Amino acid sequence: MTDTNCIFCRIAGGDIPSSTVYEDEQFRVILDLSPAAKGHALILTKQHYANIFEIDEEVLRDLIVLAKKVAGAMKETLHCEGVNIVQNNGERAGQTVFHFHLHVIPRYADDGQQIGWKPGTSDPDEQAELAKKIGGAL
Repeated sequence: MTDTNCIFCRIAGGDIPSSTVYEDEQFRVILDLSPAAKGHALILTKQHYANIFEIDEEVLRDLIVLAKKVAGAMKETLHCEGVNIVQNNGERAGQTVFHFHLHVIPRYADDGQQIGWKPGTSDPDEQAELAKKIGGAL
């Protein structure tokens, strides 16, 4: 199912032109119009899923295999020194388009990007409690 009001559904379906890197029956890989670095790509699902909580597990498995192939192609052709694979879920996590997509970002020396977080601290007792709570929900 696609959402005609979703810009990524329209791009993935070919209704809106894009710089397409790869396409198959499940995915379209495009170059990001506002790249974090040269070659920054988005893997779009052709089916509409708002986030990771909605996506079919089989599609997710295929997606990570494709991400590995895209990252390898970037390393081979762009000679990047690393690759970030980023996926955001929810506004608080930085998701701005509510259609599941995966960023594959080639990294270069002095590219000016800082993708990460500031490490915090943890309490061993709290960590044990959190592990038990999360693990119990699996």
